[in-house]
Amino acid sequence: YYPAQSTGTNTSALTDSFPVLVFGHGFVMAWSAYQNIWEALVPEGYILVFPRTEGNIFSTNHQAFGWDLEFLVSEMQTEGNTSSSILFGAIGESTALMGHSMGGGAAFLAAEALCLSGNTNLKTLIGLAPAESTTNGVSSIASATNVSVPSLIFSGSQDGVTPPADHHIPMYDSLASSCKLFINVLGGAHCYFANANFNCDFGEGTSSSGISISRLEQQAVTMDFLNLWLDYNLKGVCEAHTILDDSLATSTRITSMQSCTPSFAIDTSISINGVILTSNALGVDYQWLDCSNNYSMILAANNATYSGTLGNTYAVELTHNNCKDTSSCIPLGMLNVSSINSKTTFSLSPNPVQEVCTISASQEINAIRVSTLMGQIIYNNSKINHRTFNLVTEQWKAGVYLVELECNQSKQVLKLIKD
Repeated sequence: YYPAQSTGTNTSALTDSFPVLVFGHGFVMAWSAYQNIWEALVPEGYILVFPRTEGNIFSTNHQAFGWDLEFLVSEMQTEGNTSSSILFGAIGESTALMGHSMGGGAAFLAAEALCLSGNTNLKTLIGLAPAESTTNGVSSIASATNVSVPSLIFSGSQDGVTPPADHHIPMYDSLASSCKLFINVLGGAHCYFANANFNCDFGEGTSSSGISISRLEQQAVTMDFLNLWLDYNLKGVCEAHTILDDSLATSTRITSMQSCTPSFAIDTSISINGVILTSNALGVDYQWLDCSNNYSMILAANNATYSGTLGNTYAVELTHNNCKDTSSCIPLGMLNVSSINSKTTFSLSPNPVQEVCTISASQEINAIRVSTLMGQIIYNNSKINHRTFNLVTEQWKAGVYLVELECNQSKQVLKLIKD
């Protein structure tokens, strides 16, 4: 299922590049039980691939199902490069392995193989109530120890088919991912991640109790968090991590566990010593930019530090998990900043601003200076001594400005956008 130019079967895909989700179905459940999944995600710009194998109640082979999922991750890349395919040119490089119940457990088996082989397309693993796969001598829990991509597990608190303590939590604990997240849907069931299905619902009726939310409610909760996770890990939408973290902290519909190194947020602050600029971000890729030359990339400037030239203006582009963020432009020798650090917390709100921007700090603000990206100072105030200050921007032209803030020995430059 894919974004197409028209409805129907075998119609041409839209002219664009879309991330791929390879999805494994549950035990004796057909791919069609997951219409809720493809109807929610395809309009968001994803391609959904469902293998139709391993559906026999008497001869299901979990290892073989894992091999099928593994195969599809690579095969979809081939499909996108085949000129005769209706998906020619539409397959993006970023791919997710995803599955429910048995398919979730098989996705762990596939992810292990891809991680060990150095596959670069697999960006994330998602399990919906994943089941521990133990046939053919394999184990999803054991496979998790070799899964290094960011991983997300959804669990229903009332799941009696694959009890979280025996299946989902051991998988989460065993993951070797640099970033992993466990979301427990309160009152949730095992089968409610999919549409109504006789086989699954019959099994749950004999094993689960205390389910206190509806199927539609559980699916809505799942999609709220899943969309943010996919946007960040497959599309590189940096803002998604902030919204996800806020939702995890405030939602009353779930509980969660999370372990991410580095954290979702990318530190865009820069320290300066003379003409030496140093990015404070760790565990990311660096690319220094020349703001004075239309944000052009500086060749071979890919380290955390860069030696600039007085009078020029620089920024650094930071990349982590397919997400890019860029620092403010720093004019060397124009802002007269000897050290920019994060000892004091500063914030600008609203940003973008139309009339008045409130500047807040964890300590008293001593001075504020505002300049254009080319270094022209348009506001300078060194007599403030308050933790908050209202900066009137009503008469400013629309554009991007650099706000230099000083608080005791701490200085920081923040980017302010004027609408």
